[in-house]
Amino acid sequence: MESMGEVLRSMNNPALRMRSRDLEQELLNHPLVLRLKSEHPELEESRLRLHLSRLYQYVEEARHCANCPGLERCPNDFQGHFSKLTVESVGGFPDLYERKTACALQVNKDSQERIRKRITSFYVDERALSEGYDESEIMGKDPRRAPAVGRLFQYIERTKEEGLSPRGLYLYGSFGTGKTFLMCYLLYELAITGYSGVIVYTPDLVEELKAIMMEGQKVKEIVDTLKNCDLLIFDDIGAENLNPWARDHILGPILNYRMNRKPTFYTSNYPLDGLEKHLSFTSKDGEEVYKGQRLMNRIAPYVDVVQLVGENQRGYSS
Repeated sequence: MESMGEVLRSMNNPALRMRSRDLEQELLNHPLVLRLKSEHPELEESRLRLHLSRLYQYVEEARHCANCPGLERCPNDFQGHFSKLTVESVGGFPDLYERKTACALQVNKDSQERIRKRITSFYVDERALSEGYDESEIMGKDPRRAPAVGRLFQYIERTKEEGLSPRGLYLYGSFGTGKTFLMCYLLYELAITGYSGVIVYTPDLVEELKAIMMEGQKVKEIVDTLKNCDLLIFDDIGAENLNPWARDHILGPILNYRMNRKPTFYTSNYPLDGLEKHLSFTSKDGEEVYKGQRLMNRIAPYVDVVQLVGENQRGYSS
C-alpha cells in the first residue's frame, strides 16, 4: 500500500486523485477495518474517513507485526509498539482514537529490565546474570549436580510460596562446577517475584574495600547496600586475602545485621570447617581462632549446607 502522504501530495493530478479514491476504498475494505466497523456499528463511516491516516497506520503496523523482523529491527513508528484503535464516545458522539500498545516482545524486554534492575553485582561477570536460564539444561548438564540443583530449586519454590526466610544456602564444591551460575539463577528467579539481590565476588570486594578504607562514605554506601538487600550472595568466600579490618569491621557487621533478618548465601571451595580455618587467619595478625569462630557463628547457624559435585565446566582440571 502506498504512503498516505504520497497520495495527498499528488491530489492536483486527476489520475492520481482517482488512485487516491481507490486506495481509500481499499483501506476501508481491508479486513481489519471491516472488523472494526462490524464491532462498532455506531461509528459512522464519515468519522472513519476523517481518520484515514490512523486507519492506514493501524493496517500498516499490523502488517509489520504479522511479519515481525524482531524487536531491534521493528519498522513501526514507535519501536516495539503497534497502533491500537478504540472507539469512545465524547459528548455523546462516538469517535476513533489511537493508542500505542507494547507488543509481546517489548513487554518481555521491559519485564526483563525490571527484573535485572533488582539485581546488583559487584565484580561478578555480567554474563552470568544476563544470558538467560534453561531449567532442564541446569538440571541435566551433569547428573552428579542433580541433588544440589534440586535443593536450590526447592529453596526457590519455598520462598515464592512462603516468603523470605532468614536462612540462606552455603553452596560448596570444587572449581568450575557452576556454583556462581546457580546462585545467579536463584537471584534471577527471586527477582521475578520482586526481591532485590546483590552478588559480590568476595576477593575483589575485600581488595576494593581495603583500597578505599579511608573513604568512609564510600565504604558506608557499600556496606549499607549489602546489609539491606533482600538476598545477599558472597561468591567465592574463602578465596579472599583477609586483613583484620575487612573481617572484623566489614564482614562481621554485615553478617551480624543480616542474621535472623534476611538470608545470606555463599559459594566456596571450602566446606564450613575449612572456611572457619580461613577466617581465623589474616595476613597481619596470623591465626586468631576466636575471631574466626565468632564470624562463623554468624554464618553456620543461618545456612543450609549444599555440596555441589560435578565436572569442571571451565575446560580444565581442578
